[in-house]
Amino acid sequence: MNIVITGASKGIGFELAKIFANNSDNTVIAIARSENKLQDLKNECIKQDLRSKLKIIVFDIEDPEKVKTELKNEIIKHVNSIDILINNAGILINKPFADTSLIEINKTFNINFISHSILIQDLIPLLKEGNVKHVVNISSMGGFQGSSKFSGLSFYSSAKAALASLTECLAEEFKNDNIKFNCLALGAVNTEMLKTAFPDYDAPVKASEMAQFIADFALNGLKYFNGKIIPVSLSTP
Repeated sequence: MNIVITGASKGIGFELAKIFANNSDNTVIAIARSENKLQDLKNECIKQDLRSKLKIIVFDIEDPEKVKTELKNEIIKHVNSIDILINNAGILINKPFADTSLIEINKTFNINFISHSILIQDLIPLLKEGNVKHVVNISSMGGFQGSSKFSGLSFYSSAKAALASLTECLAEEFKNDNIKFNCLALGAVNTEMLKTAFPDYDAPVKASEMAQFIADFALNGLKYFNGKIIPVSLSTP
């Protein structure tokens, strides 16, 4: 299988890449902005004798224009079709609503929503090739309607809610094209991002544990779900 993962240099994305790399039949495209951390991922896979064709792409998705003009070209250097796309990259700026600058708002929406939208748009031709494909968008319980909300996370939660809503729309629009779209709204997971929002909180779920759930869902969830926003949460702080 050909699997594309954004935000693969740390946390859940890092662990996801390792899980999929454990199958030597997979080609894993790991995308992130940190070359050093992506090299750490590659070295870890080599150390664990994971023989998959792991390909790393150093790319910062903050600029949607560059996503539109450059990222697909990097991906098609390695694969000509995609079986699973996991939009995992994200950023959290923990700041009061009234104090958040336009630059910070744009950055939050670009990384958490707009660039993922552009990437999906560009990769639709590769997702239409062959058997049923699965796009898994990683949202947050902060963007899940009716969930607990927290001060300082207004723009982050709103961007994640937009990604969830997009998932529903795309599932309808592409329901006859053998592409399934689902969204996982994650609760508290022990990652750097969680510590940015809640420094003193220890989540009950490790990044490696959540990554295993997401990997299983990416492989099998398309058999049972399409256009669903699914809360995956033992707790929110």
